[in-house]
Amino acid sequence: MNPPGPHIRAGTPDDAEAIARIYAVQVLHGTAPFEEVPPTVDEMRERIEARLARGFPVLVAECEGRVVGYALVGTYRPRAAYRYTVENSVYVEEAQTGRGIGRALLARLIAECRARGFRQIVAVIGDSENHASITLHKRAGFRHVGVLRGVGVKFGRTLDTVLMQRDLTEGQEGQ
Repeated sequence: MNPPGPHIRAGTPDDAEAIARIYAVQVLHGTAPFEEVPPTVDEMRERIEARLARGFPVLVAECEGRVVGYALVGTYRPRAAYRYTVENSVYVEEAQTGRGIGRALLARLIAECRARGFRQIVAVIGDSENHASITLHKRAGFRHVGVLRGVGVKFGRTLDTVLMQRDLTEGQEGQ
């Protein structure tokens, strides 16, 4: 029998410890995030609070009452003209990958962004070899819009970023 699917809910500052734990593994061992030092729980709490204060969705996935993944958006660029465009992040515990958690988080994140009036979501995916994230976004309707070659260096490797974009206005009149 398969374990039950994830429960997706709105994230809160109280989820900072779980989110920081999941993210720290990726920062320390992965090439998706270009950060090299994991944020502390307090720093993560501040990041969550800042996003919530701006009206950005923060979501967590729970399995059996335990946070195993999260998704959120933030400012794409600081200038006012970009105010309807957001940049997303989705992270799932390594042991939980392949169970549809990332897909469920991203689907709900897209719906939340559309409901809040955002028009575009941009994914800036660290490492052009990050096929899991690229595939996840493609299946969620993101299209490949470019690659920034050699813009990062982590673990002695020169890394690209893959740019993908999801239009949230498709099928909406007057957009």
